[in-house]
Amino acid sequence: MQVWKFGGTSVGKPERMHSIRQLLTDDSNRKIVVLSALSGSTNALIAIGEAAKANDTNLSMQLLADLRAHYDAFIQELYSTDAGLEKGKKIVESEFGYITSLIGIRPFAPKHEKELVAEGELLSTKMFQAYLAEQGDSSVLFPALEFMRIDADGEPEMAQIETRLTAMLEQHTDKKIIVTQGFICRNPREEVDNLKRGGSDYTASLIGGAIRAEEIQIWTDIDGMHNNDPRIVKRTFPIRELTFEEAAELAYFGAKILHPSTITPAKLRHVPVRLKNTMQPEAPGTLIANQSSDREIKAIAAKDNITAIYIHSTRMLNAYGFLRRVFEIFEKYKTPVDMITTSEVSVSVTIDNDTNLEAITAELREFADLEEHDRDQNIICVVGNFSADKEGIALKVLEAMKHIPIRMISYGASEHNLSILIHSKYKAEALNVLNERLFFYEDTMKDIFTAP
Repeated sequence: MQVWKFGGTSVGKPERMHSIRQLLTDDSNRKIVVLSALSGSTNALIAIGEAAKANDTNLSMQLLADLRAHYDAFIQELYSTDAGLEKGKKIVESEFGYITSLIGIRPFAPKHEKELVAEGELLSTKMFQAYLAEQGDSSVLFPALEFMRIDADGEPEMAQIETRLTAMLEQHTDKKIIVTQGFICRNPREEVDNLKRGGSDYTASLIGGAIRAEEIQIWTDIDGMHNNDPRIVKRTFPIRELTFEEAAELAYFGAKILHPSTITPAKLRHVPVRLKNTMQPEAPGTLIANQSSDREIKAIAAKDNITAIYIHSTRMLNAYGFLRRVFEIFEKYKTPVDMITTSEVSVSVTIDNDTNLEAITAELREFADLEEHDRDQNIICVVGNFSADKEGIALKVLEAMKHIPIRMISYGASEHNLSILIHSKYKAEALNVLNERLFFYEDTMKDIFTAP
């Protein structure tokens, strides 16, 4: 069995759903299909929730009417029979009736907001499965709220997911296509919750790991993961193979095609992940597995909105226990650290969430001196196979960036990552010069020396 996930843009139009159905039925594998909400729906539902939270009934109802009009038009083009259209109308009527009841609740609490946002996935999956049924395909809908569970810390409960999902699959061994929702789940209070934004990728990986799938396929509108950001860099190309570790580094440090949490469940159960393009299904995409090609440098990514904190021990030399105290504070405020550089009496760290920065710095000042923070920074991450016996990798990177001021460098902690901190105003320049130097330098030099 395989797991195929389709994002919001892939299901955003009726003709896209038609194309997905063709992809599914052309492939002979039995599969679980994870769908996101239609593109734009989650943002629209969040806006409706914000209006409800502000007790602005007129605005929430107007936004709801606009969204309903979109779905009413969508089903007209999705279904080709009167019976199919009637089923689609009943789904839209039922779900929007529930949304209307939700936004009328006062006070409008966070749990109601999560129920509201979940409607995007509930609508897309119910509509799509009804379309498959209309076309006579062997399919069934598995509500994610019946098997996807998270604990009190928001972490997936893998044992429960596996037990519940396996039992459901055993009851439907005759079905070729199992449709379910991405993103949504239940928490320990049995309330509707979610895996945070982008969580449909995570859902697919959790399901793939739970059933020990043959393969997880993440379908988007891009031909696999590229070696650099194609929105900023002119010459990029899709990467054909990555290891789990390399893909995880790229996802965490800014590669938008993949949710950062996706890799872990697949890696733990040794399930390959393939990134595919719905617009070019014949393209090979990117395969993420335990092994990949031995090319040294695979890709470059950039992580935005970074804050650097510079901390100096007031005890000077031999300040044992200093680092422990520093990181206990970040742990206390549940603030992950991205980069770390240290010396005998100081440590520099970067964070991408400054919500608790004031409280963190106040506690740090009880035993350390702090320089002024550097805000609006970028982490440029070069990913590849950097084992200890590799030569010249850092030199290539630093040579390319010799005209760009560098605030921090982290190299050696991982065999797959060289990270550099720069001001965000240099981001585009850094990505482009690194791209030319690391991927096209030999071609460029050849052109120079063979020119007439």
